[in-house]
Amino acid sequence: MPDLLVPAFFLLINSMKYILRFIFIYCFSGIVHAQDVSQLRYEHDFLTQSFHKNRREEVRKLMPDSSVAILFTAPVRNRSNDTYYSYHQAPSFYYLTGFTQPNAVLMIFKNPLKINNESMDEILFIAQVEKSKELWTGHMATQIEATEISGVKMVLTSHDFSIGTFSNKDFKSVLYLNPPTGIADDKNDSLDLFELTKIFNEKFSFPPPNGDSFLLGNILKRLREVKEKEELELLRKAVTMTCSAHLEKMKVLKPGMTEYQVQAVGEFVFKNSGAEYVGYASICGAGLNSCILHYETNRKTLKDGELILLDMGAEYHGYTADVTRTLPVNGKFSLEQKIIYDLVLQARDSALTLCKPGSDFRDPHNAAVEIIRKGLLTLGIIHAESEYKNYFMHGTSHYLGLDVHDLGTFGKLKEGNVITVEPGIYIPSESKCDPKWWNIGVRIEDDVLITRSGHENLSGSLPVKAADIEEEMKKAPDFFLQQNK
Repeated sequence: MPDLLVPAFFLLINSMKYILRFIFIYCFSGIVHAQDVSQLRYEHDFLTQSFHKNRREEVRKLMPDSSVAILFTAPVRNRSNDTYYSYHQAPSFYYLTGFTQPNAVLMIFKNPLKINNESMDEILFIAQVEKSKELWTGHMATQIEATEISGVKMVLTSHDFSIGTFSNKDFKSVLYLNPPTGIADDKNDSLDLFELTKIFNEKFSFPPPNGDSFLLGNILKRLREVKEKEELELLRKAVTMTCSAHLEKMKVLKPGMTEYQVQAVGEFVFKNSGAEYVGYASICGAGLNSCILHYETNRKTLKDGELILLDMGAEYHGYTADVTRTLPVNGKFSLEQKIIYDLVLQARDSALTLCKPGSDFRDPHNAAVEIIRKGLLTLGIIHAESEYKNYFMHGTSHYLGLDVHDLGTFGKLKEGNVITVEPGIYIPSESKCDPKWWNIGVRIEDDVLITRSGHENLSGSLPVKAADIEEEMKKAPDFFLQQNK
């Protein structure tokens, strides 16, 4: 990009203090960061600066000539009155920067700008540190710290974003993602995400005539669907935490507990293992609730003879697991429960055989459908093959990573893809079949890495056969004592 764009981007060029600030960040960033960043990160296994730099470079390679890509952080979300949900960064922003605080903007340029005789192909704008805010909500990242984490050498404040005179006329194309829903205007913050997106809309005459809201998303799908080594290390940790939680739930489960107590056991193990969050709202559905796909209430008391479907995953440093096991509350599958369970397990095993490079994304699903369709027909639960959708109504796989339903192209499976394999059968009461099958809901879900020669079941250490689950449920818990023996 030619030098004449410099004034279009920075009114700050007229002020020496901005140049000096840039020189300080650019020249000394590698010397003074280690102690500062420790205020933001207490562990040492986050994605590295080089990872984020590499991901931005891959984005840049796929951008058209003379274009800019603009990404915003996730909004701060209000829970009620003056309380807020724990902040969670927009996954793609985190993927490209490692930055976990709100009210920031990333700009990636296809062609470098020249600033103070240095070529710059990216700028990160972050909120300015305010000591009064830090007293209430904790340490705010400095520009130096943001450089250390992200590798972006030009880190400026949101104020610089507001005074810049750039516009869509400076680029052949403007790549952006559609803004997230729920952006609220914080009247006490003149440069919150609401204001930053408003500034963008004004400067670029939103939607910009040369804007593209699809290409950047497609680029990120291509990149994020194939996991790098560093990402897989974090995913493995999340899956290990999750499997430990499922094992503990097997050992404590008994009639008389509530769904929320089972949930509490699993989420305790997550936290005790070091997970920051759950990857999604925990599903702990017993009896009739096992037939509700995204049941989240988790208030029912467990009864002898019921199944409980447990779909839970830990999130670690942004990456989430997604594992489901279905257990007999009393430790023993009934005849009908075991028949349905074994049918779902057979479908899972069939799907796994097609988890390999070159398979179409839906091949595992089609294999699972074939098993379930024939099985339900044989059992007399359905009377025409097309009726299987009454009892198996969702896909078998989705990508897994920074989102529980992660980005991907849904084309051919590739080495480095991580997907779920999760067939299920759900027979709610009043279904058009023998009542002996009613309120049996079974899902078995594993997290699967596509490898060069086939696949690796990342959650494969967790018992899955009915007999193995029953045996595991006889064992004493590791963390919790059984109550009311």
